[in-house]
Amino acid sequence: MGTAILPPVCFTSLETNLFKVITLTLAVAGAVSSAHADEGQWQPHQLPQLKSELKRIGITIPAEKLADLSKHPLNTMVSLGGCSASFVSNSGLAVTNHHCAYKAIQRNSTAEKNYISEGFLARTKAEELPAGPDAHMYITDKVENVTDQVLKGLTAGMSGRARHEQVENRIKALIADCEQDKAYRCSVPSFHRGLEYYRIRQMMIRDVRLVYAPSDKIGNFGGEVDNFEWPRHTGDYSFLRAYVGKDGRPADPSAENIPYQSKDFLVVSAQGLKNGDPILLAGYPGRTSRYKLPAEIRFARDRSYPAKVAESKADIAVIQAASEGNKTAEVRYASVVKGINNGLKKTEGLLAGFARKDLAAIKDGQDADFRAWYKQHGDNKALLSELDAVIASDMALSEQETAWTIIHTGEMLKSARTLYRVAIESEKPDVERHADYQQRELSFIAGRLNRLEQSYLPNVDQARFTAALQRYNKLPEQAHPPGLDALLPAPESVVSLYQQSQLGNTATRLGWLNKNRAAFDASDDAFIRLAIKLHEIDMALENQRKEVDGNLERIIPQYMQAVIAWKKSIGKPVYPDANSTLRVTYGTVAPYTPRDGISKGPFTTVEGILEKDTGKAPFEAPVNLLASIKDKHYGIFKDKVLNSVPVNFLSTADTTGGNSGSAVLNKNGELVGLNFDSTYESITKDWYFDSAITRAIHVDIRYMLWVMSEVDHADNVLKEMTIKYPAK
Repeated sequence: MGTAILPPVCFTSLETNLFKVITLTLAVAGAVSSAHADEGQWQPHQLPQLKSELKRIGITIPAEKLADLSKHPLNTMVSLGGCSASFVSNSGLAVTNHHCAYKAIQRNSTAEKNYISEGFLARTKAEELPAGPDAHMYITDKVENVTDQVLKGLTAGMSGRARHEQVENRIKALIADCEQDKAYRCSVPSFHRGLEYYRIRQMMIRDVRLVYAPSDKIGNFGGEVDNFEWPRHTGDYSFLRAYVGKDGRPADPSAENIPYQSKDFLVVSAQGLKNGDPILLAGYPGRTSRYKLPAEIRFARDRSYPAKVAESKADIAVIQAASEGNKTAEVRYASVVKGINNGLKKTEGLLAGFARKDLAAIKDGQDADFRAWYKQHGDNKALLSELDAVIASDMALSEQETAWTIIHTGEMLKSARTLYRVAIESEKPDVERHADYQQRELSFIAGRLNRLEQSYLPNVDQARFTAALQRYNKLPEQAHPPGLDALLPAPESVVSLYQQSQLGNTATRLGWLNKNRAAFDASDDAFIRLAIKLHEIDMALENQRKEVDGNLERIIPQYMQAVIAWKKSIGKPVYPDANSTLRVTYGTVAPYTPRDGISKGPFTTVEGILEKDTGKAPFEAPVNLLASIKDKHYGIFKDKVLNSVPVNFLSTADTTGGNSGSAVLNKNGELVGLNFDSTYESITKDWYFDSAITRAIHVDIRYMLWVMSEVDHADNVLKEMTIKYPAK
């Protein structure tokens, strides 16, 4: 299928006033009060519009305070760049999920000293371990609307690529201005699919250390079998600490650094929750697709998701076969496999959800209603046909991009391509470089290249690359990027590439970051030679993507502005899709009925661990934990209603990937749990929020505190936190 290039169209009043829409969007948010549902991943500045909803469920924190980034509780929230966390002391101690700290745990583990299975506890700050060169904490302190600066003056006659590059250049300029103080990392993400842009400033802490993580027999109890399932009995928590220079500013990792003095921190409440209690949840959700069209749902359901499942399963099988009997390989690839498995189960859950409820048909009905409304109220009569065409071009290109991704399954080709692109981009002034290869990105690139030392073995990587080439060769011809096939090595020749490359050596790999393009052109390293051969294909795909994205960025915002106006007219909530920025959601502790005759939730207890324990992974609990359960050493952590220690609980909060580690707060803003998962029936909430069955899964803070006190004796960590215990 070819890529459709749309002709320029005349701007309507919708697009001419695009940068003025924030007033409309905020006004629409106020309409949520009539919705009486817990749907929505809200930008902090929208929260004052939700006063009636927050009051309805019982939240006592004033909405204006809740919306203020400089005040408790939002000033305690932290992004880990893919997960969320929160400060729980004024000395930079942050709590997050076990699976969010998994790379740090795995990085410090060996076959002889395996902190994954044994757990880790630093009794003193001097014993805390480096989380790794790619571990960072981001603290959001400023958000400003820059829609005008990004969009004003764009003309109708621009090609998609020209438009996209103009937007990119403006965003780079806004970021460069924001990052004059090197303590900060700035970004300019779009909201409502390009309708609005906000510049977000975050303090970036570069020295992060592992403080405490329970054994994965607690932190990952149930493993992939229980992933996305309920009932659940997983103690998915860990503690990290942020370190800064002696001047209190972010600094590179150093033994001279001191703990970060956080402006505020969360008080931990062990007083517990009960069914029906309100909760708030704050964090950095990754991506949702609530405003996608029916055609985009069908593409995901019928093509892209099944392909992703097949690819993930194949890659996991290759890694496991190549690692069999090798303890070092099992440790080094533990985090890689865990990440692939998590994505696999989520994608399988999405497909199961699509099969259980025809979301495309639901969206068909909504789309028909919208189009009927737009026919009466819309200004640009050509908008919907243009929208359909640009969505089709996006889907066509994505199949070739998927094929391109498959051939980069191995780390050596991926590293070589990254290094070569750095050399090419470094020849340009920094402002003219691709955003991913500007000077500000080089330390992150170096961190990823460095980390391979703990997650790479030549024989495993060779097996992955060989199998990936074999899978690529079986793809339909139309999915192959033009010209690529002739440049790829035959699967049987892969072994020679590894024999003729030194990129597997960390020092050699990092050394290439400082070399110019001429050095690459003169190199006889097999993977560098392959990366050079593939560069033109890479650029062709990138330029096609710019053309398609530029057309999307022109058409989709017009569509979204119309959707917002339509939703306002029918009293529906309006919030932007998740995009890894700070959001607040709310809900209540609640059970659910996944199917007729079955009711689940909302709490599990430690007795369930006894019932599930088999003595073998993934249902192997630590011996001392089992003994404490059998002896009922529950102390003050026993819930009087449950007559046991609660482990996990459900809520109606609207969450997604990236919310892992998000703080779950009670009505007073005190920490009562950590978000870590969703029920299997909820996975399709990325596309459609169904309040009847959508449930988030949280670790109950009482279980965390009980394990820390009774099992792991993490007394120093407990002492550092401020904890409100229940009355005796």
